[in-house]
Amino acid sequence: MKISIAQLNYHIGNFEGNTAKMIDAIKLAKEQGSDIVCFSELATCGYPPRDFLEFDDFIHLSDECIQQLCAYANGIAIVVGAPSHNLDPKGKNLFNSVYFLADNKIQFVQHKTLLPTYDVFDEYRYFEPAKEWNVVEFQGKKIALTVCEDIWDVGTDDPLYTIIPLDEMQKHNPDFIINVSASPFNFEHAHARIHTVRANVARYQIPMFYVNHCGAQTELIFDGGSIVMSGKGTLVDELPYFEECIRHYELTDVVNATVNSEQPKNKMTLIHDAIVMGLKDYFRKLGFNKAILGLSGGIDSAVTAVLAARALGPENVRVILMPSQFSTGHSVDDALGLVNKLGIAHDIIPIKDMYDAFMEKLSPIFGDLPFNVTEENIQARVRGILNMAISNKFGHILLNTTNKSEMAVGYGTLYGDLCGGLSVIGDVYKTEVYELARYINKDEEIIPLNSIVKPPSAELRPNQKDSDSLPDYDTLDPILYQYVEKRQGPQDIIDMGYDPALVKRILRLVNINEFKRYQTAPVLRISTKAFGMGRRMPIVGKYLS
Repeated sequence: MKISIAQLNYHIGNFEGNTAKMIDAIKLAKEQGSDIVCFSELATCGYPPRDFLEFDDFIHLSDECIQQLCAYANGIAIVVGAPSHNLDPKGKNLFNSVYFLADNKIQFVQHKTLLPTYDVFDEYRYFEPAKEWNVVEFQGKKIALTVCEDIWDVGTDDPLYTIIPLDEMQKHNPDFIINVSASPFNFEHAHARIHTVRANVARYQIPMFYVNHCGAQTELIFDGGSIVMSGKGTLVDELPYFEECIRHYELTDVVNATVNSEQPKNKMTLIHDAIVMGLKDYFRKLGFNKAILGLSGGIDSAVTAVLAARALGPENVRVILMPSQFSTGHSVDDALGLVNKLGIAHDIIPIKDMYDAFMEKLSPIFGDLPFNVTEENIQARVRGILNMAISNKFGHILLNTTNKSEMAVGYGTLYGDLCGGLSVIGDVYKTEVYELARYINKDEEIIPLNSIVKPPSAELRPNQKDSDSLPDYDTLDPILYQYVEKRQGPQDIIDMGYDPALVKRILRLVNINEFKRYQTAPVLRISTKAFGMGRRMPIVGKYLS
């Protein structure tokens, strides 16, 4: 038996496009003599469809997609994820299912059992869990079909669920497992994915074919990395990250494999490639191709500009330099150096006169009150207005350049530097931004060295440095990581050796600035806990306030 894995980039609600991709893959698999071709979870409609699942027409179009695929299920079987109808009047109206198509019809449907409701997932909102677990027989083999989360409770010391679907399927003595997944990327996930697949094959002693999504859907990025593993735990193949790919495997070769084939997993390579894909798909799937951003000469906007140029092409990136009376000459020079290196378009719009005009109109109201964050925010909002005006006039998407450390503690101005249609590095801590800059410069100096080595500053008042109001990022970021990613409370973090007053101050800043994050652009997710849909915090709360 020959099995093909089709690791594809789907588009939510683009039934025609998704179906065409799968038909092309089916034809290729047939040419290779495959008996089965496997697609991923909710491949017909894309993942996560969210409340589109509540539209009857959306489900009808998915059903039509399955029927179109049935027409190609002759001489080959098709495994594909799609929503299916719950005909029982009790429970949710839909299942998250995997279909087995052969001889031009639906031969078997297995529903997903474990419906995650943590982090970015909210599947129990829409789907009913499976209550029956069977296998499908094809060409003398018994196949256990599973959907994503159904394998993830094996090999963990802290199970989330009370049932393991494959334990039930094992009663039917399957010969191998196919798992269709839509498993979002984070830079630690590739290791976890291999561990999970290996834990399952160790438990059941049969091979697994694991097929994952590739591509980005707004803030969620899917890295692919589909896996073929023997029943003895040999990693037969790990498909490329961030690329569409179709590969073909003889089952006998998989069963007898002894050589592991694992991809390298460099953190910065993964983060860089994930963000580039996230940018590319956000623009492509929305029908845009040009971006603008404010370029200050600092490291955050420099890294964002490089990533945008690599994702969209330098001809599609335009940067706006908006120096004020507080900007240093070297900041403008650093920004222009990057512009020339990347070959991107730029405009220079000094903002001093605009800032002075605001201050003149406000002076009768402000009176003799001292200069403070108000005047700093006016500068940021002038820049935001200019960026948004150019965005609107030319139909470009404004990219937000705020990093995760700044976003965490509220070190940004609403309707100013927090403007944008997409937050590019909002899940990258400041210390990681430096790592990413050095990674970008690994072969040649692209980001000017001065942008990397100079003390970070918003340049909103004379001689300002971030360290005037924040601890050094080498201290700040580990505390933020423990609170945001690891959900450690203040005493837990203090017990790690951090200053109690500093810990309490930082955690309070995180909590009281939730209202800002609530109003900012979607953040490309590259960590285990990003700001946005996967971190649901109240705006009004007393904890640590």
